[in-house]
Amino acid sequence: MTYHPKSDFMAVMMERGFLADCTDYQSLDEALIKGVVPAYIGFDATATSLHVGSLIQIMMLRWLQKTGHKPITLMGGGTTKVGDPSFRADERPLLTDDKINENIAGIKKVFSAYITYGEGETDALMLNNAEWLEGLNYLEFLRDIGRHFSVNRMLAFESVKSRLDREQSLSFLEFNYMILQAYDFLELNRRYGCALQMGGSDQWGNIVNGIDLTRRVIDQQIFGLTSPLLTTSDGKKMGKSQDGAVWLNADLKSPYEFWQFWRNTTDADTGKFLKLYTELPVEECNRLGALEGSEINEAKIILANEVTRMLHGDKAAAAAAATAREVFEKGGVGEDLPTVALSAADLGDGISIVQLIVKSGLAKTGKEAKRLIADNGAKIDDKPLTDAGLMLKAADLASPVKLSAGKKRHALVTLQG
Repeated sequence: MTYHPKSDFMAVMMERGFLADCTDYQSLDEALIKGVVPAYIGFDATATSLHVGSLIQIMMLRWLQKTGHKPITLMGGGTTKVGDPSFRADERPLLTDDKINENIAGIKKVFSAYITYGEGETDALMLNNAEWLEGLNYLEFLRDIGRHFSVNRMLAFESVKSRLDREQSLSFLEFNYMILQAYDFLELNRRYGCALQMGGSDQWGNIVNGIDLTRRVIDQQIFGLTSPLLTTSDGKKMGKSQDGAVWLNADLKSPYEFWQFWRNTTDADTGKFLKLYTELPVEECNRLGALEGSEINEAKIILANEVTRMLHGDKAAAAAAATAREVFEKGGVGEDLPTVALSAADLGDGISIVQLIVKSGLAKTGKEAKRLIADNGAKIDDKPLTDAGLMLKAADLASPVKLSAGKKRHALVTLQG
């Protein structure tokens, strides 16, 4: 890709690694120079929080606003009832209206940490596609919108084709999803002048459909831009850790655990993640990412501090860094460590160390916990843990007990009451 962008937004997207593909680089670039471009990303409400996998899109909206344009966060109150089949092996579970609204309320909390909402020209809008989808008349929709879609073309999209190639069922409900997403783009253009849809590269087919539909129905030129689907250098999907999804809401993932996730970034990913998830100058990101040996750990701490500060605030980032210093450098016990609080009933006559390792999230199963102990990867109060049959009683938990898996993952066990 040799295109040299003129607009600040496209320059940031290309320089920092946000850009996978664009429907028309030059025309979009020119539109961005001419004036304020409203652009949207859709978020389906399938859980009460987004996870780290969505952070690349949120950062795109942040940069959009910082470079003088208008972000639109579109909540999928309507489309969540259908479920996006893109690159999924099975159908998503159907959610009730109450559950969808509860999820939307949880998701909304995160956005205001990254973008500014309001009435101004470049202030962000928070919208819900239930506003226009729920009142649709089925026959009118088929006649006015459905006629513009070729089933042959829809079947050729990779997201659908991969499901059919594996002979996995694709319901008619899910098949409608791409039509509804295309209709979202048309409605956002009609109502708010939205000229750009962004998303992960798995959304390319859905985005192109919306552009095509808008051209056919109201003869408007609009654009699509996708970000790469990120995997870490060891091949794992971005947003997952050993303990499951890395949620953005603090009630699901504490600021310390969130900080720790970024601190544990592999050496090879550090420079790339600094460019995508912080606002440090690109030269500085490249310099930090090129550090070697123990020096790269300083770059990882900067990454963890910057990302945590942006989401949870200065205070939470400083507290997480202080707890980490206490744990790693002094072998102490930090207050913000993930904690397992046992009741007298949980403890009974005693609880096995294997159970505690699983309860604390340091291992997923008893078998994994035993293997961790056998491989000398477990510690109790910073001392090697070698006995998988160890039982802890109330007296052992008179003060908090620190468990460790390897050098980087720790938890506290306390006894309540």
